[in-house]
Amino acid sequence: MSDVYTALRTAILRGEFAPRQRLIETELTEQYATSRFLLRNALTRLETEGLIELQPNRGARVREISVQEAIEITEIRRVVEGLVAARAAERVTDAEIAFLHDLGESMKAAVQATDMLRYSELNAQLHATVRSIAQHDSATRIIEQLNGQMVRHQFRLSLVPGRPTVSMPEHLAIITAVSSRDPEAAELAMRAHLTSVLDALKAFAGAAATRGAL
Repeated sequence: MSDVYTALRTAILRGEFAPRQRLIETELTEQYATSRFLLRNALTRLETEGLIELQPNRGARVREISVQEAIEITEIRRVVEGLVAARAAERVTDAEIAFLHDLGESMKAAVQATDMLRYSELNAQLHATVRSIAQHDSATRIIEQLNGQMVRHQFRLSLVPGRPTVSMPEHLAIITAVSSRDPEAAELAMRAHLTSVLDALKAFAGAAATRGAL
């Protein structure tokens, strides 16, 4: 069950299945070479994570996360990821500092090359690295579940014209604070970054409301 769950979860997060797309059991059992019993267990687990919906007599479909829900999720992330960044600053090793700086250089190169797909991947890698350094298992579980629901909005944000020029200094500030082993600065840098994400999501929501009123 773990294998089909992991494979299906990864496919959803990568956008291989669109929001509201129906997940046909016969197709999925063939695609993932699994049984209906194992597939249904995997689908139940994905429903608890908020990635899919199980509808009576209609089966499963990929759940669509509204912008308003994405805003609420980011508000929670701002608190929890701030805590994680502070913990990372307390625990970071010299080797991890070197890795963080390499990540920062790769992110700058991606922005300079206008490779936004690569930048989006590095963005996710930076946040995952900070979590790994922090070694706060409970916070990591919370964040990874929330991120699973947020992934499409995060990807959309990374492609907004001019957005990387805003987020790039924020990411570098996180790297600098964690590398300086300054917990307070690391928490503030992470919270400032996620406040910026919140502002961008609220702008999305405002634009959608304006379109709906026209």
